Amino acid sequence: MRTPHVTTDTPVAPHRTGRHAPSDADPATTEGASGTQSDPASTGVRTRSQHQRRKRIVQAAAALASRGGVEAMQMRTVAERAGVALGTLYRYFPSKMDLVVAVVGEEIDLLETSIERRPPNAATASGRAVDVLMRATRGLMREPELADALIRSLIMADVDIPFGDRMAGLLLRVAGADLTVETATEEQFALAGSLSSVWVHELMEMLRGRRTYEQIQRRIEIAAGRLLADFQPSA
Repeated sequence: MRTPHVTTDTPVAPHRTGRHAPSDADPATTEGASGTQSDPASTGVRTRSQHQRRKRIVQAAAALASRGGVEAMQMRTVAERAGVALGTLYRYFPSKMDLVVAVVGEEIDLLETSIERRPPNAATASGRAVDVLMRATRGLMREPELADALIRSLIMADVDIPFGDRMAGLLLRVAGADLTVETATEEQFALAGSLSSVWVHELMEMLRGRRTYEQIQRRIEIAAGRLLADFQPSA
């Protein structure tokens, strides 16, 4: 079974400064104590191996969370499912929250790939933003246990997570002719972040059984229409 993710069809209030994802570097394969540089070819092989190992760990964590929430993401269980030593897992992800951040990051990566492959074509900024958020909703709701686990963890996290920035950036890009977090005005960034926050709240209500998909779409359409009514790209 493939790791659950936001498919072709992932918030807290955004922050300007994000927490960087854990490094892929594996201390066991970095430069030795003697300071001797590794052969470039062997370094490339190790880098690919590290990337594959990290991806395997993230997929294992997501699969566990999709069945039993974050509580099921016990570090030893994740290591066993990914086929790595527990010490190796901790080198990549020092805590469970680091794993949650990595799983969320992969969800957004997949959503961004979907947007690049099939950009929203609505005539208005609000219409394009609604397209993106409803694609994300459909993808997440295919695995409601995972969606609930990830969103609850992000809301309760006591660390700075770049999820808000990434979602706001994605909305800026589709709503404002490839605007970015860096090029948008403070007002544009705040509006995109506010819309992202509305979406998270509505998604939580859906997970609790208080909203239908149609109700969420209508509420997102209303919020986007108001928040992005005067949305214009930066000069």
